[in-house]
Amino acid sequence: MRLTRVIETSAAVAATRARNAKTALLASTLREAAQPDEGVSTDGRARLVAVVADYLAGTLPQRTVGVSWRGLRDLPPAADLPRLGVLEVDDALSRLRGLTGAGSLATRAAAVRDLFARATSDEQRWLVGLITGELRQGASDGVLLPAIAQAADVPETLVRRAVMLAGFPGPVAAAAMLEGPAALEAVRLEVGRPLRPMLAGSEPDVDAAVDGSRELAVDAKLDGIRLQAHVDRAADPQVRLFTRSLEEITDRLPEVVADLLALPATTAVLDGEVIALDGEGRPLPFQVTGARTASSADPQSMARTTPVTTVLFDLLHLDGTDLVDEPASRRWQALADLAPALAVDRVVTADPTVARDFFADVLACGHEGVVVKDPAAPYAAGRRGAGWVKVKPRRTADLVVLAVEWGSGRRSGWLSNIHLGARDPRTGELVMVGKTFKGMTDAILTWQTERFLELETGREEHVVHVRPEQVVEIAYDGVQTSRRYPGGIALRFARVLRYRDDKRPEEADTLDALRGTG
Repeated sequence: MRLTRVIETSAAVAATRARNAKTALLASTLREAAQPDEGVSTDGRARLVAVVADYLAGTLPQRTVGVSWRGLRDLPPAADLPRLGVLEVDDALSRLRGLTGAGSLATRAAAVRDLFARATSDEQRWLVGLITGELRQGASDGVLLPAIAQAADVPETLVRRAVMLAGFPGPVAAAAMLEGPAALEAVRLEVGRPLRPMLAGSEPDVDAAVDGSRELAVDAKLDGIRLQAHVDRAADPQVRLFTRSLEEITDRLPEVVADLLALPATTAVLDGEVIALDGEGRPLPFQVTGARTASSADPQSMARTTPVTTVLFDLLHLDGTDLVDEPASRRWQALADLAPALAVDRVVTADPTVARDFFADVLACGHEGVVVKDPAAPYAAGRRGAGWVKVKPRRTADLVVLAVEWGSGRRSGWLSNIHLGARDPRTGELVMVGKTFKGMTDAILTWQTERFLELETGREEHVVHVRPEQVVEIAYDGVQTSRRYPGGIALRFARVLRYRDDKRPEEADTLDALRGTG
């Protein structure tokens, strides 16, 4: 299959508002990828389907290939005709990922030039988005997973559970298309392969989450980096660490690896966070933890100068037994037995007063809030629901920047006031819900000016329109109805907390969530 076929489908999906039409477009392309082709083995077809599904989702099968925006700025002249094949591109990207050691920078640059010289201008633009992780085309789980089910004629529930456990849709699409329901039913949690993390809904206060009707667990919510840890004494490496986005960062955190190797387990999969603390045990700014987990420079030295603390709150597998479908209370007890020194601070109560006091204690320690959890709930990987509910002392939302305005006065020369978009859950489109210029330090203004000029798509007087790719976490005091913005609401006293490079626009909050109905 030619790459241009995938790009055409991506463009058609992005231009289509109706969810069913999006699903049909994706299903058609997946069926085409799975068609028998003379000279192509079954394994080759499976690989093609997997790569096409990942590309349609805007993800790299290799996850990263060692090429940044900087390495893609000066591209060679584009080819006149589209000749690149999907698997040809996948092979080239795999070779890029494998380039390491002395001279690899020059070799990688040459390999990038060779690949892009064979791509048309449309293919070049699309490949840049794919490699940088900023490809936005509408093929989120909400349409891709039903498309896999439709293309393979299998139950969507089987597809969703298989993707939950496999982490990524590509291998699941291949199994569904070429092997059918039995292959999906056979997908299990595998130690060493990340599964999708369980996510939390939100409530405005503790009383809304703990109403006194039944016992619930209340966990301290840390402002760290989510971490999924896999321990396998028979593997090499024996410990693998994955972020919320399933990126592997094992080599960056040797002190966390040491913590996990000290556990009395042969195999284990654990869910938790890592966080940088000061000498008194209080959290350092989030940027410190974020910078530490993002940097691969001299990990041993970083572990000595800026160590992170391992905090665990769930156990998904232990010594050959999967626990994802077990009640949370059983998982927590197994975790307490396995790693008592690393377990998160938690109280189990039905009393709102006890929960409020614990919430206040957590805030007094400098942490972010609490997560209220149902002891009877299974681990619902990849989904938000009533099983986990986060409570913070302020209302926050993850929104997408749609445009930016040039500043004036002291902010002249900087892009300042950002236009904020939330997802409309009915159409999937981003809808403007306000603006803000508050909460921005000079460092943020400098960064966002560079960032949004890279994403610029056009200008209208002092407004710079950008590709809707950057997620920002916003704090706000409330929501009011508004005729000024297309979303029909406006955020009161909105201010920037941080930019979220760990979240995609498809994960931004919805209009319903802002209105308090979703």
